[in-house]
Parts: sequence; structure tokens; C-alpha cells
Amino acid sequence: METATARHGSPEANESLIHRGTNQSGMRDHNERLVLSLVRQHGSLAKSDIARMTGLSAQTVSVIMRELEEESLLVRQAPLRGKIGQPSIPMALNPEGAFFIGLKIGRRSAELVLIDFLGQVRAMLQHSYRYPAPRETVEFVTSGMKAMRGELTPAQDKRIAGLGIAMPFELWNWADTAGAPRDVMDEWRHRDIRTDIQAQCDFPVYLQNDATSACGAELVFGQTGAARDFVYFYIGAFAGGGIVLNGRLFGGPTGNAGALGSMPVPGPDGKPTQLIDVASIAMLEKTLNARGVEASYLWTSPEDWGEIGAALDEWIASASQALAYAIVAASSVIDFEAAVIDGWMPKAVRQRLVEAVVTAIGAIDGEGLKLPAVREGSVGIHARALGGASLPLSERFLIGSTTISRGA
Repeated sequence: METATARHGSPEANESLIHRGTNQSGMRDHNERLVLSLVRQHGSLAKSDIARMTGLSAQTVSVIMRELEEESLLVRQAPLRGKIGQPSIPMALNPEGAFFIGLKIGRRSAELVLIDFLGQVRAMLQHSYRYPAPRETVEFVTSGMKAMRGELTPAQDKRIAGLGIAMPFELWNWADTAGAPRDVMDEWRHRDIRTDIQAQCDFPVYLQNDATSACGAELVFGQTGAARDFVYFYIGAFAGGGIVLNGRLFGGPTGNAGALGSMPVPGPDGKPTQLIDVASIAMLEKTLNARGVEASYLWTSPEDWGEIGAALDEWIASASQALAYAIVAASSVIDFEAAVIDGWMPKAVRQRLVEAVVTAIGAIDGEGLKLPAVREGSVGIHARALGGASLPLSERFLIGSTTISRGA
């Protein structure tokens, strides 16, 4: 698919504030991204609205909107008639304007998702396993993409703009905790999964840490409200997270900023341990297995765990305490407006966990700190896969609040 937005460079080339455009020549790509970002944020906008928000001239905005409409990225809405003058015509994103594929490679399951330009899920496949194996993962992606693309029209298929992979960095280091054979996990050390999948695709393939990708999904598709600085926790097989600063996903120089699973917190015995060793769902599974309960449903039925009983109560108590300390510790570095908690769990469990975190924070000495509001994530169990799909969307079509910062 050849569009004006396909000519854009890296996020680092677009450091201007999201709400300011430029009338200088040579900045058309920047302005196109800016317009698309604003329309996504507001749902629909008229030319006069965009000119007012960006400071661009009415003529410049007209040219950009016309080109984006010709490229089928924007569509006209019903005219809005005022008391005087010509009616304004709002423009909205065209759902058929572009499609994106997201791949989540987790420690207990993989997901493949196809979304449209609005972020609506068009298709989703899931594959559960005891541990991830490179060859099996590539086979899942190969067959899954063939099935998904087979359901698209030729015109839609040409508009697939990219695939994003969300997976834990250095996956091989978690062999013992994941209960996987070390030789299988060591294969990940020597495989470049992005290159393997790129060889099958005629569109670009991107890669990001899974929890950071989930944070990106909350930023792009979630309901973040007015919060422009928030710390984000995704509780999956292992706990992880991400950071949003000034409305931007911050990955740091290595892309691993917000590695919250490694944050030191008090353990059950009062000694320091890592958040990942307390708040991960793998810890709940371990407890259930120790009590003779087969717990594979934690991974295969994330929308309904049924009645778990005391083991769940105990896990929520310990996980919420650890998360509370992690939030307070993070707040001593940056005064986040919000702390968002999401995960691979039923909504009712997520609600209980967040409520317990709020209670636990109240018992911690936070003197001298401005503690953030703690709330549930709004994307849910598929945040990592949707975060993967948001990578090509952000890299190719958006600016400011949705592009990944790699540091100064």
C-alpha cells in the first residue's frame, strides 16, 4: 500500500508537540501524522477545528485533508449546520484505511490479532502451551496469517500496513520459572524471531517488550482520560509494565524502560524480592498445583476462572501489597498522575486486585509524595496482542502521544 504516511521516518524525527503543526515546506509527513493523530483522539474533526488546534493555515489543512481522503485514510461525515455560513464537514478515520496484525508471544500462550484503522478486532487466534518454542511459534504465525488474510478482500489485504510482535525480552532467562526445558528456551537466544517472521511478510515487522506493548495499547486504544503521565502494570504469567511520560510511551535507550517486574518489593518473609516473584499469575498457579489443583484454566479461560477460593484470596493479598509498594516507589521518582493495572484475568478479579492495591497503599508511609490515582486498565486480557498491533499503527501513521520514545 503506497500512501503518504508510508513515507514517514522514525519516531525520533517527529519531536514536535502533537498539537502544533508547521507551515514550512518539507514537513508534510509530520503534518499528516498530526492530523491523523488528532482525528483519532477526537473521533472526528472539521478542517476549521484542526486549523485552530494546530496553528496550520486553512489552506494547508485543506490540502492535507484532501490528500488523506484520496488515500482512503479519512472519510467524510454528515455535515454540521450552524446558524450562519456554510455547514462544516467533519472527517473521521476510515476503518478500511489500513489493517495491522499483532502477535503476542507469552510464556503460556500466543495470540494473533488483526485490527482495522480504528483498532477494531477483525480476527483473533489463540494458541496455549506449557512453554513457548520458536519453531512452533513461527508455525502458528504462518498458519494464522494465512487464515486471516484469506478472509480479506484483495483490496483489504494490500492495506495491511505492518505486524507488531509483543514478547518478553530475553525470554530464555525465564526457563526455570516458566518450567520449560532449558534447551528449548535457549533456542530463543539464537533465533531472531522478527527476522523469521519478516521473511514471510510483504510489510514491515516491528518488535517490542510485551508489557511495554500492553502499555502502548492502553495509550492508543484505552481510556486514559486526561492523564499524560502514568505507570502501567500488566499482570500476566509474569508481572511487567510500562511508562507513559508527557503522553508518550517511553521505552528508554534499550526499549526496556518500565521493567517493573524487576522492581524490588518486600517479600512474604519481609526480605526484598522482585515484583515478578509475588504478583505474577504464575505464583497463583504454583499455589494451586501445590494443593493438587490442575490450573491450566488460568491460561485457557482468562475471562472466567470460576471459583478458586482461598488460593485466589491469598494471591490477591500478597500481589496487591507488592504492587502498592511498587507504585509508591515509582512515585518517588516521577509524580505520576495515575497507576493503571491490567492483566490476563477476569474483570472481577482485576477489580478486586485494584481495590486491594488502593487499600494497601493507604497503609504505606507516603509522606512527601504525591501518590497517583490507582485504576483498572481499559483494554483487558488482549492488551499485549493489541499493543503489538499498535506498533505499526503508531510507527507509520501517528505522532506524539502514540509513538515510542527511545530516550534523548
